[in-house]
Amino acid sequence: MEIEEILSKRAAIIDKAIEKYIPRRFSENAELFKINQPRYAYNLEAINKAIAEPVWEFLDRGGKRWRPVLFLLICEALGKKPEDYVDFAIIPEVVHNGTLIIDDIEDASELRRGKPCTYKTYGLDIAINAGNAMYYLPLLTLIKNREKISPEKLSRVYEIYIEEMISLSLGQAMDIAWHRGLANADQLDEKDYLQMCAFKTGTLARMAAKMAAVLADAEDKLVEKFGIFAESIGIAFQMQDDILDLTSRNFAEKKGGYGKDITEGKRTLIVIHTLRVAKKEDRERLVEILNMHTSNPKLVEEAIVILKKYGSIEYVKDFARRIVQESWKEVENLLPTSQAKEKLKAFAKFLIERKI
Repeated sequence: MEIEEILSKRAAIIDKAIEKYIPRRFSENAELFKINQPRYAYNLEAINKAIAEPVWEFLDRGGKRWRPVLFLLICEALGKKPEDYVDFAIIPEVVHNGTLIIDDIEDASELRRGKPCTYKTYGLDIAINAGNAMYYLPLLTLIKNREKISPEKLSRVYEIYIEEMISLSLGQAMDIAWHRGLANADQLDEKDYLQMCAFKTGTLARMAAKMAAVLADAEDKLVEKFGIFAESIGIAFQMQDDILDLTSRNFAEKKGGYGKDITEGKRTLIVIHTLRVAKKEDRERLVEILNMHTSNPKLVEEAIVILKKYGSIEYVKDFARRIVQESWKEVENLLPTSQAKEKLKAFAKFLIERKI
């Protein structure tokens, strides 16, 4: 089965599972109220208008749902039936979409997935609250299914969640500080960028992989190896996003505009590499444009020309491919040969070679 077909089929299954815990319209019979019953009144209209509606308007825009698919592929590679773990796979996906709603506010973005950002449609107050709610609502699946999971496993899954949510905030802090010029943004090296990505983009992939491995009875060593493998996929996925932002107008328009990273002044690995190898005048000009936070097409294109001049896009493509290949070798040796194992390997390759 082709990876795109796997993503398409499982996306529908994932969305159905999300609806079990975050219905399109909350009623008094919702799982939320079975677990956390109101003492005085349900106020369904308010909850539906301010949570269910903006959350599902955003989720219905699409997205690859690759994190829960990674979750299920890991369960399958460990010899489990993936359908038994679908409810748990929604955790990193719902959290991810919540981070996008909040991220758009922090970046003052205009578009997400080809439509106005949630805060533009519903207002800052509703968008912030709905995005934050998405950090916690999917944990209802752990509460509902706690009798099916040993206390030790459940504790470890909650620990993973807390660790990764902290990392997520640290990564976002680094990214914001750098593109706002608060923290020596023009002296960053590759390790700084990799750590930011490991915290920010790698963390939800790592959360998915480690939760899946724990729930699927993997040994501690393999749980950690899967975490590193998934982190490398997350980092490589971000690098490919950075590349597509500068090379694919179709991709960029859906994300909010061609060269959006230039406008936001982001210090991607592409930028960091150019600043390291470029001539003085090109380096200074690139920094000048980045610090303008300009959406002027001519200036954005000028910056992109400088980045391409020094082969930085090809450098990052090779870098992304290498870190995934290296981390896969660590996992590959610990997994038995199976069709599921081959699917997992092909899945990682697909994510870093994608065109959109």
